[in-house]
Amino acid sequence: MTVVQDLIRLLELEPIEHNIYRGENRDIGTGRVFGGQVFAQALAAAKKTVEDGREAHSVHGYFLREGDTRAPIVYFVDRPRDGRSFTSRRVTAIQHGEAIFHLSASFHLHEPGMDHQVPMPDVPAPEDLEDELDVIRANADKYPAALRDIVTQDRPLEFRRVHPRKLFERETTDAAGAKRLVWFKLRERIPDAPILHQATLAYASDYGFLPTSLQPHGVSWRDPRLIIASLDHTLWLHRPFRADEWLLYVNDSPTAFGARGFVRGQVFTRDGQLVASAAQEGLIRLREAK
Repeated sequence: MTVVQDLIRLLELEPIEHNIYRGENRDIGTGRVFGGQVFAQALAAAKKTVEDGREAHSVHGYFLREGDTRAPIVYFVDRPRDGRSFTSRRVTAIQHGEAIFHLSASFHLHEPGMDHQVPMPDVPAPEDLEDELDVIRANADKYPAALRDIVTQDRPLEFRRVHPRKLFERETTDAAGAKRLVWFKLRERIPDAPILHQATLAYASDYGFLPTSLQPHGVSWRDPRLIIASLDHTLWLHRPFRADEWLLYVNDSPTAFGARGFVRGQVFTRDGQLVASAAQEGLIRLREAK
């Protein structure tokens, strides 16, 4: 099984009772459940209770507790409303008898309407940029031995940064320059089902998102003094897209205060269509050096 097939398997979930589903985990090297995974699985669980023809347009999640990669996650779906055009769902993710994540999602039956958007930034094509994983593997000997297998493992998503960072150097900028632009896509073609592409984007939208708020402070997300964790995550889905075709993720961080960082994101297709927007607030707490 390829890593892409493994990701799709994680998103398909196992039905275990009416409105109840179970999901497995993939450890990406952090030692805890990746926030994008539980966000994507909760969205997939909600969609399983929604009739065909209605696709997610607004998804809001709160991270309550750290997830355990060694135990499956059970998703309970509540059905507050099934309207003529919109369907609302609430999902609670449970592990070891406690809620670790809450999600609210709204699904909309497609209808015509007014259409406008901001333009996509002018950036190099993904083919002109390096695969981030190739760069990491070429410098694998510079990583601690304990981390080498983790950082060089196969990934279902390919990332190509528009402004590649220098490995092992801190990114420092002012608040206006706290930006990250990255092309990404799945490494293999997947089925056409819209929920697979939406859930994949939900998964990818949390990848490297919050560390954008560290850039004005010259702090690496691997700094041993740092406690960093997502608190909430929101995704708005505007237009159809495919996650196995190149998407440009434009991130910025307009503010950080009170040990919390705030980040925003826009997702464009390579022909310039704005297909999604994201926002997140997270904990960015620096412990005193011993």
